Amino acid sequence: MLEKRLSKNTIYTYKGVTALFLRYLQLKKAAGINPIWVQRFNHDYVILRAYSVSYQNQCINGIKKYAEFCGMDIQLESLERPLKPKKLPIVLTKQEIKSILDVTHNVKHKTLLALLYSGGLRIGEALSMRITDVDSKRGLIFVRSAKGKKDRYTLLSVKILALLRRYYIQYKPKKYLFEGRHHDVYSNSSAREVLARAVRRAGITKQGITLHTLRHSFATHLLENGTDIRYIQELLGHNSPKTTMIYTHVTDNSLKKIKNPLDEI
Repeated sequence: MLEKRLSKNTIYTYKGVTALFLRYLQLKKAAGINPIWVQRFNHDYVILRAYSVSYQNQCINGIKKYAEFCGMDIQLESLERPLKPKKLPIVLTKQEIKSILDVTHNVKHKTLLALLYSGGLRIGEALSMRITDVDSKRGLIFVRSAKGKKDRYTLLSVKILALLRRYYIQYKPKKYLFEGRHHDVYSNSSAREVLARAVRRAGITKQGITLHTLRHSFATHLLENGTDIRYIQELLGHNSPKTTMIYTHVTDNSLKKIKNPLDEI
């Protein structure tokens, strides 16, 4: 899996589900791996426990990778895979973003949240960012080895640059832009807790707010400001414009242009 340059998170998930599957086979005293046992595991472990569609597909992929590694030819193509539900992204208003930043007084936490929003970054991209990736002269942020192993540039806000300088003077990170106590990579779970705490303090009651919501909000606000969707696609690092087009369904501007027929009666 390392040779195929799969992400650490993907490898971790594949290893975990494969270990669970092998344990399941032991408990069931299965003679070997075949599509029937994969299907039973899928039903008993994933479906009955109501895990997400994404996790279900990851389980199947992980078992498939293990079988390939062991030289087993088990045909899993016939195993029915559920389609991922097409849900619209949760988006915060600009005022809600401001409220979140205003109630976050720790400079490190505020800088992280502000950077995620102002650069439209995935959390993994922000946490793996190095100090040298901030190009203050050009007003850009270099995003290395993002999803799909592609490098890209995104925007560097004037406000975030001032905040970054304050943060750097106070915390003096050595390698990564955001570091833990021992100068290792700042953890994803810590970042999630920072946002959850800020959302509570800001009194925002919307459900389903995650770190990725800041990225969704960045894209939506750019679109509402009239930014060409092709530029938004580049800033987000999307392979296909179809992925970016989802934000056209959640912009206030698009919906406000539609006249409600009741108002014309």
